[in-house]
Amino acid sequence: MSEQWAAARIKQKGDNKCIPWKNLRDLILAHPNTKKKVDVFALSVYGLVVFPKALGYVDEAVIDLFDRLDKRVTPVPTILAETCRSLNESQRAEEKWIAVLQNLQEEDIKWRAP
Repeated sequence: MSEQWAAARIKQKGDNKCIPWKNLRDLILAHPNTKKKVDVFALSVYGLVVFPKALGYVDEAVIDLFDRLDKRVTPVPTILAETCRSLNESQRAEEKWIAVLQNLQEEDIKWRAP
């Protein structure tokens, strides 16, 4: 995919610039080169599963990472940084729930049959 193709499809989702999955899917289905199809599919899975930022969108940073891979730049620091960020975010969310659950009183809970 070219920079022009990506630039024309980038959308702002919260704090991130992303490309909708449906645009990547259309590119995969229409591209004549099988190797390129596989590359774009790998990029899509990587972006949707490993670095999920917005549901149904692939972050622009993931596309940059794949561009660097093509130039033989190691992705290890990026993957480690993103993993640490993700784990830190999960830990904060878990701490919020722990605080909520620890402060529950009997009157806060309503029991009922399913």
